[in-house]
Amino acid sequence: MESEDKNVLVIGGGTGMPVLLRGLKKQPIYLSTLVTIADDGGSSGKLRSEMEIPAPGDIRNVIAALSEAEPMLLDLFQHRFPDGNGVSGHSMGNLLLAALTNMTGDFYDGIKQISRVLNVKGNIYPLSKYSMNLHAEMEDGTVVSGESNIPEARKRIKRVYLSPVPIEPLPEAIEAIRNSELIVISPGSLYTSILPNLLIPEVKEALRETKASVIYVCNMMTQEGETSGFSAADHLQAIIDHVGEGIVDSIVVHNQPIEAEARKLYAKENAEPVAYDLDRLKSMGINIIEEDIIDRSKPVIRHDPEKLSRLLYYLLEHRNV
Repeated sequence: MESEDKNVLVIGGGTGMPVLLRGLKKQPIYLSTLVTIADDGGSSGKLRSEMEIPAPGDIRNVIAALSEAEPMLLDLFQHRFPDGNGVSGHSMGNLLLAALTNMTGDFYDGIKQISRVLNVKGNIYPLSKYSMNLHAEMEDGTVVSGESNIPEARKRIKRVYLSPVPIEPLPEAIEAIRNSELIVISPGSLYTSILPNLLIPEVKEALRETKASVIYVCNMMTQEGETSGFSAADHLQAIIDHVGEGIVDSIVVHNQPIEAEARKLYAKENAEPVAYDLDRLKSMGINIIEEDIIDRSKPVIRHDPEKLSRLLYYLLEHRNV
């Protein structure tokens, strides 16, 4: 099989996924994405409730990351209208996705149409064609509903789940899981951007049956209201608790110290570097990949798309060696 034919699927949402995709789209692979649609805040949430469509925001950001369109067209697609008018707070891309869903009568068809217009490299699969709600059961027994409300509760999360059930996953997404050589669980908000994609029984079953190597790219910083005090093993354990043992084969962790200035900046948000507890990770029977994968050109802590994509491509090429 030529490397260009190797199927790579990235699962996730939020801000971490587009960073990863901007690097991966340059590699000689056949790239697909499975994207969360559980968002209920801002423009996405308004369109979801008013037009009864799945939340388009995470999809929009993935389209922008994978697009090869002219920068001006992408700027227009990502433009957010200011407050004080009828389209206050909406982004142009969200409105376009809503319009195309309305025109075609199908959310996934709308994504495919806009992907063609914006010359998107690869396939973008929403988790489902239908809207869904995310709920979190906290350690103290309370339940918080709504993706945007969960971190605001500032409580330790026991588990997250979706409604209404059963949720019908997009068949093409399930097929992509089964047919991939490499599946990457992207960095991002663990409970509100990553785990929602992994909760549907058909997704769990496909992940259990796929021949693909499944790699989790661990967050570099904790997130208040979701992963305060979490180590790398805690992140991984949360995934295992929701999808079961034996699905994730490897974890990628950043192995260099975070600079003091950046730590101070994040401390204001009650965030700190994610410690990678090697002994505990090893006891979980997982392959640990330690690399310097931070983007040092930015003041915020982000994965470096080039470093990370080169690493993942290397792992893809050597998965059977």
